[in-house]
Amino acid sequence: MWETGQMPRTWVVIPMYNEGRVIEDVVAEVRRTFPYVVCVDDGSSDESAEAAGAAGAVVVRHPINMGQGAALQTGFDYALSDPAMTEVVTFDADGQHQVADAVGMVQKLRDEDLDVVIGSRFLDERTEVARLRKVILKTAAVYTRWTSGMALTDAHNGLRAIDRGLLQRLRLRQNRMAHASELVDQIGAARVKWAEYPTHIIYSEYSKAKGQSLLNSVNILFELIFR
Repeated sequence: MWETGQMPRTWVVIPMYNEGRVIEDVVAEVRRTFPYVVCVDDGSSDESAEAAGAAGAVVVRHPINMGQGAALQTGFDYALSDPAMTEVVTFDADGQHQVADAVGMVQKLRDEDLDVVIGSRFLDERTEVARLRKVILKTAAVYTRWTSGMALTDAHNGLRAIDRGLLQRLRLRQNRMAHASELVDQIGAARVKWAEYPTHIIYSEYSKAKGQSLLNSVNILFELIFR
């Protein structure tokens, strides 16, 4: 394990859009373990950028809303500009992801000499997923297995740990929800060493109030039909 519980040169990439209510707490919690955090403010109209900066994150701003895929790619580019960066963790801005899971994923990445570790909410029973969303996510996993050759149980989990060498080979061009399948397709095409890791996703009252769970399910379904 790392001294003082920290993992030097792991960069955490957090795309955010109008998360001013929660992002300061999310960044503060992440930075207790991962000191290097870049938040990509994707054209927010609230105080997201200021709040993330106050918590100690580097903030890179898009002047307009470009979508989560574009925000992730901007974060990847920023992390790659640090020559000492060894891996990135992609992390949601709304508090659904757990830092302890990210720690375990980076540990697994390093211990097993993997190129990428992908989170899955279906490897244990901790995450409560609504029936419709579960059906859509499992359908997406089957579809992704067909397109990428990767037998994932959860193809649209935003918590990932990606080694620098693989990150240099990835380039997201799908700006919005299709980026998740695009990312998996690129990983599959690269024929790298990968594993899944059980993650606990917490659908908070905040995220439910924003309608993210239902909206993301609809977007994933749309992507499966028309991609």
